[in-house]
This record gives sequence, structure tokens and C-alpha cells, in this order.
Amino acid sequence: YIWNETIKLFRGGMPLKRHWAYFRSYDNSFTGSEAVDWLHELLKRNHNFGPEVSRYQTLQLLRKFMKNHVVEDVKGRYGKEDFEDSGQVYRFPPTSPLKPLPQRTPVSENCDLPRLIRWDDYEELPQPEKIPMKSLILNSETWNKRHSIAIGEVHECKIVRRTDITPKQVDQIWKKMTIAHLQRVLGLKTMDGVLDPKHVNAKHIIHNVFSVNKTGIVIVKNKAEDMPYWVLSAMKCLANWPNGRETKQPMYPGFERDVLRTVAEYFQRLKEPLLTFQLYEVFVNILSLLQQKEVAAEALQVCSLLLPPANRRRLQLLLRLMARVCQNPALPPLNDAIATRTLMVQTFSRCILGSAEEVDLDELLATKLVTFMMEHHESVLRVPSNLHRHVDDHLSHLRRVQIKYAGADTDASLVSPSYCRKISRAEFEEQRVSSSQGPMQELLEGLIADTELSAKDKRKRLKQFQKSYPEIYRRRFPTAESKAAVLPERAPRLKPQLMLLTLKKPFQPFQRSWSFRT
Repeated sequence: YIWNETIKLFRGGMPLKRHWAYFRSYDNSFTGSEAVDWLHELLKRNHNFGPEVSRYQTLQLLRKFMKNHVVEDVKGRYGKEDFEDSGQVYRFPPTSPLKPLPQRTPVSENCDLPRLIRWDDYEELPQPEKIPMKSLILNSETWNKRHSIAIGEVHECKIVRRTDITPKQVDQIWKKMTIAHLQRVLGLKTMDGVLDPKHVNAKHIIHNVFSVNKTGIVIVKNKAEDMPYWVLSAMKCLANWPNGRETKQPMYPGFERDVLRTVAEYFQRLKEPLLTFQLYEVFVNILSLLQQKEVAAEALQVCSLLLPPANRRRLQLLLRLMARVCQNPALPPLNDAIATRTLMVQTFSRCILGSAEEVDLDELLATKLVTFMMEHHESVLRVPSNLHRHVDDHLSHLRRVQIKYAGADTDASLVSPSYCRKISRAEFEEQRVSSSQGPMQELLEGLIADTELSAKDKRKRLKQFQKSYPEIYRRRFPTAESKAAVLPERAPRLKPQLMLLTLKKPFQPFQRSWSFRT
């Protein structure tokens, strides 16, 4: 798609003029330098490539155009001829071949993606002998103790538990859920033609998630798989310049450039890029998401979990080195003609992303992706928290003991909200009222018919019932007459008559008595 779009933009916008060559004039033509100038500016403004595209990369693209007969010289030669950044005259052929978009082959039914273990994979616990229990009679005495609880019928149930989850099943769950999470983040309906599940190793995913240090760098247990000590020492020296220099290292002008050259030679000699040939298509698909930084970062987090631990560790250390070198003002210039940021991208882009067979836009695509990864290195290689949490929740759910009710078509989990259906508040109120009306109506009739209660106690219970269940009470006693038919009115209370006390002696005034001191 990017190849075809670039050709259309180039053919539709390249200025064409009359040029002299081989003792004659050629209309609708352009020189090599004019094509490099114009296409370079186009690529730097295009969101698929960005401002990091160099003039040399533009020249390389034009040479691929020449090889594929997108352009030709004025004598009609192409293919073996090389495109030159000079005054040589070129032109467009009548038609420029566009490449057909790749068609993704459907996945066969015998897909090797592991099936997640479900709630159906359980074994029943042995049921204890039934103990005879006395049936509960719902009367005024029990209601007095549980006046706010509706007692209904409980179906017979049994306790079941899952079989123990084996390490192999844990690996399958991590693999399955990682691929599904990656597909959802990329927004693809299928991963056909993008990722072959056979190339996904669950052991790599689990190691990359759990075997990391405090800074998030993968820990490699086998030292033979790790980078040589002299490479790690050179990277540390350059990343922490000038504090990273050891006293035993010689100092001379251009020392830092030699250190960079040492690191670059190591990565350029690796057998395949750090993102591997097998995952090339997956990472190329992320290029369309770079405008959405958070989505692209999450996609890179998940994709990097698929890498072998030693590749992922190398990638983390290299991106951190590139970012620190670009942000270090104390570091002397590493190149007299190229800025440090551009030099880092051009030096290591093909060491990070590349295909097994040469692709037309390999170098430009690698430049775009590596630039984004370098600028966001702290987030793109972090363990994705959402995926980690989802897998942990799923494994915890499978290990829980479950209560299964008799006659239920599906398992009734008491702890997993993902299998519940959300209802509205009105539906909840309707279900709450309807499920408790029957027992409460029977309770109310039992209170009314209870002859052992005194009239005072019965009024007290009914008043308490009216406060707890006003709707049921209102339907039973819609009018005052209906209530009076059940409960007779209380007799009016007579006021006691005031009784006058008769005094045996008449009232005498107070008289002072004299006291004598001894």
C-alpha cells in the first residue's frame, strides 16, 4: 500500500520540464538531482516516513524505482542502470507498474491455537450424607427475629472444583490471550498473513513478563546468550558519558566515536534483526498506528513479548543507549556532517527491523518505526499491565471452587462478573419486589390470623411491617375500613379523677426554733 501510494504521489507531483541531453531536447523530463530534491521533501512531510528520512535514503528509493521501471532514462533504459544524483535526465514511462496488495490466506480449520480451559472442565467433590433438618415454620416469632429478611426456597446445589491447572495449560493460556490481545489492539479481524501462531513461544512470553529487574530490563539466566562483556562495557561508557568512563580506558580525541563504532559493529554482525524476520509483518502493521501514540505503544509492548528473551534484552539496552546519547549535551559530536539523533537512527535502524528478503521500503519503514521506539523507549518495552491483569484474573477464575445449582444449564459463578447480564434499576426493583412478595404476603396473613398475640403486640408488628413493606401493606389494607375489619379500634382511655387529700391537722405557719450551743 505504501509503495503504491508513494509512486502515485511521485508521478502526480514531480515537476516536469524540457531538458537537453545527447544533443537534443526532451520534454516532460527531470534530472536526477531534481528528483532527489523533490522526493526528499515529499517523504519528510509524509506521515508514513517523517522528517528523519535522509537524502541518501531517498536516492536508494529512486534506485529501486529505476529497477522496477517506475522511472527510466531518456533512452528508455532501466533495470540494470543505476539512478544518479546528478544532471542526468530521466522520465516516466507511459505506465508505472503498481504492486498488487497481498491477499491474506484464510486460516485452516485445524488451527493450532490452544483452546482455553473452561468451567466445564471440573471434577465434582464427594457429597456428604444429607443430615435431616427440621423445617422452618414462618410465624410471628421467627419473623420477629428476621423481620427484614425474606425467606424463600433455595434450590439444591453442589460444590464443584476445577482440576489442577498444569504448567502446559498455563503456557497455552498466556499464548492464546496474548495473540487475542494483540489482534484487538491492532484492530484486525484476523491475524492471518500477519502472525503465524507456530512462531509464538509461550515460554518466551512468560519469561519476558516475570524475569525482569527493577528497571524492566529482561534478565537472561544463561550468560552464554547474553551480550559479551566488552559490548556491555562500551554501551555503559557511551550511555553514561562522561561518568561512565573507567579510569583504565585510554583517552584520545575521537575516543567516543570509536566506542560507538564498536557497538555498531556488534549489532550489524547479528544473523537477524532484533525484531526477528518472523515478526516483521507484525511490527510493520504498527506503522499505521503511530499517529495514536498510546495505542502504538501498547501494540509494541505486546509484540515485544513475543521476542526471545535475549533479543528483547538487547533491544531494551540498545534503545536506552540511543535515547541517552541523543539527550546528552556533554557528549562530543559523533559525526561532523550528521546530527547525533539522525546518526543513531541511520546506524541502528536496519539492525532492529528488516525482512528476510529485501523489500522496497525496508529502510524507510525501519527508520520510521525505530525513531518512534527511541523517543518512547521507556513505555514501548514495558510489560503491558492490561494483558497481565486479564491473564491473572482468568487463571484465578479457573482455580476457584464453584457452586453449581441443580437444573442449571450453565455454571453459576458467584465471583465472576463477566458472566452476568447488566440490568436497569427499574428491572432490579421489579425483580426485588416480585421475589419477596409471596413470602411477605403469607407472613402478613399469618400475623393477622395469629390469635396468640395481644391486640397491642399485633398493632406493633403490623406497624413495623408497614414501615418495612409499605406496598404490600397498602394492597392488603387499601382503606381504613378494611383495617378496622381486622383490628378493632382501641377503647378511649379515661382520665383519672383528681383525688383531694384531707389533712389531719390544720395548716400551721412556720415558727423559728432556738438552738443552744454547748
